[in-house]
Amino acid sequence: MVDIVVLGATGYTGRLIAQYLATHPQRSSFTFGLAARSQSALEKVFRGLNLSKDDVPAFTVDVTNPSDVSAVVQQARVVINTIGPYWRWGTSVVRACVHHGKHYVDLTGEVHWIKDIIFELDYAAVKSGSIVVPCCGLDSVPSDVLAFVANKALKSFGGPSTTIDLSTSAWKLGGASISGGTFSTILTALEDVPKHKLLAIRENSVLSPVKGTHSPRPRMLYTLPYSDRPVYGAWYFMAITNSQVVQRSWGLYELARRHHNATTVAPFSYGPNFKYEEFVILPSALYAVMYSIIFSAIAALLVLFKPARWFARRIMPGPGEGPSEKQLQSGSVKITNITTSNPNSQGEKIVVRSIFQGRGDPGYFLSSIMISECALALALDGATLPQISTGGGILTPMTAFGEVLIERLKRSGYIDIESELLVGTEPRKTR
Repeated sequence: MVDIVVLGATGYTGRLIAQYLATHPQRSSFTFGLAARSQSALEKVFRGLNLSKDDVPAFTVDVTNPSDVSAVVQQARVVINTIGPYWRWGTSVVRACVHHGKHYVDLTGEVHWIKDIIFELDYAAVKSGSIVVPCCGLDSVPSDVLAFVANKALKSFGGPSTTIDLSTSAWKLGGASISGGTFSTILTALEDVPKHKLLAIRENSVLSPVKGTHSPRPRMLYTLPYSDRPVYGAWYFMAITNSQVVQRSWGLYELARRHHNATTVAPFSYGPNFKYEEFVILPSALYAVMYSIIFSAIAALLVLFKPARWFARRIMPGPGEGPSEKQLQSGSVKITNITTSNPNSQGEKIVVRSIFQGRGDPGYFLSSIMISECALALALDGATLPQISTGGGILTPMTAFGEVLIERLKRSGYIDIESELLVGTEPRKTR
């Protein structure tokens, strides 16, 4: 029995996770194993990372074989699943974790799949005590963190009754490109997932147990309010996933507030009128509009024409391919969030700015850190996890881990998270 097992350890991101865990400052406090379909590829990973099977157990698993999956899941307390597309390969792993009362984290961004596993397995996960947390990488940890810390900052400045009106995140990605795995997942969704499921993910609060206020619609040009200089951008292609995860966090907090201990949950409640949106920063308004037009045209081609998808497969990276070591280290992400409160009894609003900044390639390097720290929170910090997560279920990064994850990310040395007051009282920061 190990604390953590990494499924898909021979893939590009799986190897990064294995390396991060092997060199983690708390390495002496946990055990982990690596699992993959190919024994020979697994041997190569062990040699490349200089790992010993006496210290790190190896498991051979075929995720298309439920008995294989069940056998490996029973050997761990927490499962990190990196094998996508999750629509094809993820459900059997979640089922096994829920059945055996194990905890689970992954890197999916597939809202249609998350919706299905919530419907099928959320109640069973509560019954078994299994904590299941999809979207533990770049999609959607930063977005979920920013809404969470913005809410905390608003309440620290404006009082516990302060609620959120609108929260807007502006992404600036350095050296980042779409990964082979992500692109393969997009094409799989277009070709294999029923159209009505894909259309359903555009609905507001589709993952939330509570229906909320409609967030702003996608548009060709975005601006970031309360900025020192004009900030323009266009629709971010992962905004659907990130927004739905943030809305599920809101909905889980809201459900707990309405039906359980309102006093305990109130500090985490975003308020009934909460809205969220995000965009990718571009150099100018004209650039943003042109980007939106070109992006929409390419998306339409991929959706409507099979030859376009065939050609895209030829020129885009394949699953398992990733950047060089130099590219891993030179990438970056900086996300600036502006969150505005609803007016108080005097009609005054409070505005806070929160920043999530990471050093390293966002989609691979930083994602491997985020999901590893999520798994370690489950393995090592169970006693201090948020009360809302202790009953199990299919949760989000913030409802499952809260401040525990934020502190872990800060201690990693690669991620900074902070908030400051812009409008309301005397300017000050929280870290």
